[in-house]
Amino acid sequence: MTGIPEVTDKEITALHQRLNREAEEGGYHLNPDQPFVRGLIRGLIVNTKRYGYMSCPCRLAAGKKREDLDIICPCDYRDPDLGEYGTCYCALYVSDEVLAGRRKTGSIPERRPAPEARTKAPLQGTTSVTLSLQYPIWRCRVCGYLCARDGPPDICPICKAKKDRFERFF
Repeated sequence: MTGIPEVTDKEITALHQRLNREAEEGGYHLNPDQPFVRGLIRGLIVNTKRYGYMSCPCRLAAGKKREDLDIICPCDYRDPDLGEYGTCYCALYVSDEVLAGRRKTGSIPERRPAPEARTKAPLQGTTSVTLSLQYPIWRCRVCGYLCARDGPPDICPICKAKKDRFERFF
């Protein structure tokens, strides 16, 4: 495919309504700047048409889902950015304070590690623990939901993320 895929207003409106509904149901808020948000949503649709998944329009996707799991919207960095800066990196999601006008937004530093640093490494400050579990533990990379079962659920019961957004935790 060459060029930028075509995106219609109808597609933008439909995804905007879906994202807004999912955000509000999950306790999140979309940025109230409608023209800005529609531009971001257009980028999400373009990336979905290009790659088959909604990679963040503000980051360079590899085009390989496995390498881009951390930047599929909502990305792994949304919650830390909202907590610290009141908005996520691309500013699609905003905190209660920003939505109410009690907090101004500014630039947000990139949390995503460089490609060579994206290998699985133990969490800093953790100690090694050996567990004997009947089932593996799966963690939703979007909301942190944990479950013990043979494989991850098809859809996260908390945030509705798909199966591929889970990682083996233990």
